[in-house]
Amino acid sequence: MTSGAVEAARNILTRLHEVMASRNHAQAKLNTVVEVIGECLNSEVCSIYLLREGMLELFATRGLAQEAVHVTRMAVGEGLVGMIADRIETLNLAEAAAHPDFSYRPETGEDRFHSFAGVPIVRRERAAGVLCVQHVEPRRYEEVEIEALQTVAMVLSELITNADLVDEVDVHALGAAQTGPEQLRGLTLVKGLASGQAVYHQPRVNIEHVVAEDTEAERQRVIHAFDKMREQIDRMASQAEFGMGGEHDEVLDTYRMFAYDEGWTRRINEAIDSGLTAEAAIERVQQRTRMRMRQIDDPLLADRMHDLEDLANRLLRIVSGQIGTAASLGLRNDAILIARNLGPAELLEYDKRRLKGVILEEGSLTSHVVIVARAMGIPVLGRVRGLRGVVREGDQLLLDADQATATVRPLAGVVEAFEARFAKSRQRQAAYAALREVQPTTRDGTRIQVMINAGLRDDIANLSLTGADGIGLFRTEFQFLVSATLPSRERQTRLYREVMDAAGDKPVKFRTVDIGGDKTLPYLRHDDGEGEENPAMGWRALRVALEREGLLKVQARALLEAAGGRTLHVMFPLVAEPWEFDQAKAVFDKQLAFLRSQRKQLPEAIHYGVMLEVPALAEQLDLLAPKISFLSIGTNDLTQFLFAADRANPKLAERYDWVSPAILRFLRRVIRSLDGHNVEIAVCGEMGGRRLEALALLGLGIRRLSITPASVGPTKDLVSKVDLGEIGAAMEQWLAHPPEDMRAALTAWALERDISVD
Repeated sequence: MTSGAVEAARNILTRLHEVMASRNHAQAKLNTVVEVIGECLNSEVCSIYLLREGMLELFATRGLAQEAVHVTRMAVGEGLVGMIADRIETLNLAEAAAHPDFSYRPETGEDRFHSFAGVPIVRRERAAGVLCVQHVEPRRYEEVEIEALQTVAMVLSELITNADLVDEVDVHALGAAQTGPEQLRGLTLVKGLASGQAVYHQPRVNIEHVVAEDTEAERQRVIHAFDKMREQIDRMASQAEFGMGGEHDEVLDTYRMFAYDEGWTRRINEAIDSGLTAEAAIERVQQRTRMRMRQIDDPLLADRMHDLEDLANRLLRIVSGQIGTAASLGLRNDAILIARNLGPAELLEYDKRRLKGVILEEGSLTSHVVIVARAMGIPVLGRVRGLRGVVREGDQLLLDADQATATVRPLAGVVEAFEARFAKSRQRQAAYAALREVQPTTRDGTRIQVMINAGLRDDIANLSLTGADGIGLFRTEFQFLVSATLPSRERQTRLYREVMDAAGDKPVKFRTVDIGGDKTLPYLRHDDGEGEENPAMGWRALRVALEREGLLKVQARALLEAAGGRTLHVMFPLVAEPWEFDQAKAVFDKQLAFLRSQRKQLPEAIHYGVMLEVPALAEQLDLLAPKISFLSIGTNDLTQFLFAADRANPKLAERYDWVSPAILRFLRRVIRSLDGHNVEIAVCGEMGGRRLEALALLGLGIRRLSITPASVGPTKDLVSKVDLGEIGAAMEQWLAHPPEDMRAALTAWALERDISVD
């Protein structure tokens, strides 16, 4: 904000304060307000439109025909004024009539005015009205004038409520278009149905007081808030225990840049100088940032502006004292959590009994929060844009992640239909739960092993709840992801021992830490300081562990000590060549020798395995097979590598089918290459938890599945209805002569035998 804008805004605010302190009735105050603004900005026209009964009504004007006051009305989205309210953005035009949304209102006498500028009057993130100015002379308004208007609009948002210029209900009604039912669409990240009240992960700070009583006191509040915020950012950056550089470092560097940016702090202080409170000043600068974000086409620059938006929200929460997330406040009712993005640690802070679903503005299929949510049985919808513009805190939500939709403020009939569907879903789940003690055996008598994936100590309870045969994948990295620092060897040992104790005589296959790529840690960073263009195929998983040998060394020792007197199953992720397995096993061998020399209790047996995720490994399985006891096929990563398709990209997420001939033929070749070797083969991933895909895997010869706990019941039910000879013969025929639509052919085959694959 320039010095001219500061002076203009201060002058207006001082005079407005006097107007609102007077004993005049509401309409008289508003009439004086437009005169004050018009005089201070030397504007021929100044008008205020307020939202009333869902329509924008001309409440006061200087320069237009007085007969039009309370007569001229327009819908949200109609005309220039309606467009400003609808989009909540500023408009600055040299020739108003040339704009395609211009709507001429003859009763106002505005035909002689050419230039037009308008700003939304925002209340609780919604447009409660519009403030606009006009001139006869065609010209674009100076930035100093626009900034002054925006500052005044912030004050008006408080005044129109506190001074009863409109009914409180009208301010919050926000127009029929924004209060009625709406349907949101996104990308299914975790399937499922849920209903509950909307709860924002980071509740929006409602600014109740805009005009400052003591400017210097407000400035001190901002200075202290900046100091506290910078301490937080520096503390995050200093938590690194080893390693330098990397993508996370770049993010922190960007945060630091904004946190210490003098231009940003200067603009906030100038807004305070104009007469705003600390909260209002931060919000005022944020509005300017949002305007710039809408004009940015460069995605990298837009991301940087989002970083500034996030940082401003952090500063606003600090200065207002509302620092915590919704988790710290506690959920009072069944809730659907709304966030831009979430980390696994943040999700785990919520009360599982109350948290029914999650909707994210961003999110990807491969993010760890999705894996955690899937393990918790919480449906997640991602890639839903503009949530804050549609959903209010406390709104009723029906989340249908199966159909990738969410309904906001649903009608009674929609709720009834949803509840009926939900009840049917619960009936199915109850039927599956009844299969807990049933061993999954096919119609022709073959026992199929159905195991679960886990990553948290609490997940082990799902073994008894589902009757699963064991844990086919324990993701050890969850402990790293939810920690602020590198977990110590003692902490790791304790977790692994508790998991094995809880599992009893059922096997647990521990995957060594799979971090890096999209699972960045603040304390583990690249040496070169460069971000990765393709993190899924970059510095991650076993590649990180072999380079940072201390990381794998500590984990190996922890696993070996925890398994003393028991059988240990260890699995290495993202192995591309046999030598990588050899190096990883050598780390374990060295730690085993050390523990033996210390006369520590050793595992009774150690079984080593690998995750087949990199297609290159399939070409060398004959060399690796004599060294391993088991192979787990990780279908999530394997699929994206085979198709060169990033599954986090919404345009590609549903493009390639898991039951396409390419995938099934590849899997068949892997299975056959291990014939004659004493190697257990399992499919570990989302593919095995889907009934149709599981049917295809059984037809290929897969006899072990490791899936989410929620999928165990449906999979057991499927297994009991399948004749392996029949499906095996059908699969051979299809793969020899692929049908045009493999999914349709497999579905038809199942339906003919009364096998549900939904």
